[in-house]
Amino acid sequence: MAGIVGVHGIGKYNYYLEAGRSEAGAAEAMRLKWDRYLHVALGGETRAYFSEIAYFSHHLNDGRRGGDAARSSAAMEMQAQQVLVGWAKNLGVGEHVTGALKSFTGWLLDKLDGRSAAFAKLFAPEVAAYLTDQAKREKCRQVVADVIRKHRPKVVIAHSLGSVVTYETLWANPDLQIDLLITLGSPLGMRNVVFERLLPAPINGRGERPEGVKRWVNIADKDDIAAIPPNLAVSFTGVDVEELVNLDWIDFHTVEKYLGCPALDPHLRPFLA
Repeated sequence: MAGIVGVHGIGKYNYYLEAGRSEAGAAEAMRLKWDRYLHVALGGETRAYFSEIAYFSHHLNDGRRGGDAARSSAAMEMQAQQVLVGWAKNLGVGEHVTGALKSFTGWLLDKLDGRSAAFAKLFAPEVAAYLTDQAKREKCRQVVADVIRKHRPKVVIAHSLGSVVTYETLWANPDLQIDLLITLGSPLGMRNVVFERLLPAPINGRGERPEGVKRWVNIADKDDIAAIPPNLAVSFTGVDVEELVNLDWIDFHTVEKYLGCPALDPHLRPFLA
């Protein structure tokens, strides 16, 4: 198979810490796992499918200390709270509740069930860090651009927040040409959180497939609270295939479930050597 590049989603900073704060170590640990996950969908002999996972989580979790960091942290907490409120409105939770933002977000997290609350605590800060801090945004996009440029893959598989980073990276680097983009559990179309903040900005309420992408397949679980709406074609021109799947009512957003999903097989099969 022509090498695939993967782009991870939220909550992967632990890979960086476990690898001794090594970006390369985190990327390799994830590559080995993603290979195992994808093997479930494709079957046959165990093999290396992914050339590399573009690892950027450390740029969203910089671990600074001191007064400047405290001020930055306070500002980012406010941004994360705003993302959380926007996300909750997409779910129809707390839409009519007013009051102090911090109090409302605390109430909201208490109201959510345990798994949804845990997801929200990962989703809101990292999405806010990416969308509101331009320096972090550029660093994440540079990682993805460098990995794609290095391996020149025919296929890029981007999960969760990684689909946002990949979308913007491909638009910002028109020299990057890929045959197939697969987005998994993507929040690209999420209104009042992600969609309006995309670069390039949507025109007349619609985004567009990056020019260097020949084919775009979007796969979303019907219960995935990050993929709102699950159907990206309502917001983007150039989505060739939409697959609505039923992965797991508990693990509704994990890359393990998405990569092991049978829906990937027909799209990847043409690239099997």
